[in-house]
Amino acid sequence: MRSNRTSKCLFAMVLSTVFLSAVISAHAQAPSSTPQPSKTPTLESQFFKNVLRDQKAIWTSPFHLRGRDARWLAPLSLGTAALIATDRRTGDEIAESTSQLNASRIVSYAGSAYGVGGIAATFYLFGRARHDERARETGLLGAEALIDSAIVVTALKEITQRGRPLSGRDRSEFFDGGSSFPSGHSIEAWSLAAVIANEYHDHRWVQIGAYGIASAVSLSRFTGSKHYLSDVLVGSAAGYGIGLYVYRTHHRAKTDSDDEEESHSRSKLFPLIAPEYSRRARDYGVVLAWSF
Repeated sequence: MRSNRTSKCLFAMVLSTVFLSAVISAHAQAPSSTPQPSKTPTLESQFFKNVLRDQKAIWTSPFHLRGRDARWLAPLSLGTAALIATDRRTGDEIAESTSQLNASRIVSYAGSAYGVGGIAATFYLFGRARHDERARETGLLGAEALIDSAIVVTALKEITQRGRPLSGRDRSEFFDGGSSFPSGHSIEAWSLAAVIANEYHDHRWVQIGAYGIASAVSLSRFTGSKHYLSDVLVGSAAGYGIGLYVYRTHHRAKTDSDDEEESHSRSKLFPLIAPEYSRRARDYGVVLAWSF
């Protein structure tokens, strides 16, 4: 019985780490974004085609692993193996404490389909309303990464079928009808965070906020006894890899130049109260602004 459980764990570990390393390394093979010609189809019109292309790239990425990808495969394999070996013990220990369950449940809402979907939609709608190309693209690519992540995590859950921490005697077992591995909240939170952080690469606090919230969501899935640490690790890393791949493949450099043009149009004569205008959006006004 124990040897059977060990063989299941080993198979799941190899499957997850090889796939995960391939997804993370795929972003390095993605074509670098270049300025787009004016007649290039919009991201909206290419949205579902891009999702299909992403899925092809994601699921075929294990066949394109190279020697240098060992820098991802080795630490991920060791880390995942160590966590899987200790998951039941750490999961039982955290389950003994109930004081953090309510806080964990609240924090995890940010990684739910409603939470991440709402954030992506807000970026897109704000960008459309304010003619802010960066925000608009963030919403579109964020939604694309979320769909990609949802497809991937659903497939992996169906393949691994791992029991959740509170599922009884068969908890933590693979191929036993569960849905614990990997963490869906983690993969969704990190895929969106990667897109936001890279879109706003020149705003350190946006990056800190995006990755900070994603980390909090991932941790809450463990402290809330919804997932094991290995579920969270694999979900977080896969989400980061998918988000980064989507950004690097479909980002249009024009959004960066537009943002820089608008920022230069702001008056620097007054540090707090300043007139502002945008030629592209045809907006004029006075704003309370500061830089940090």
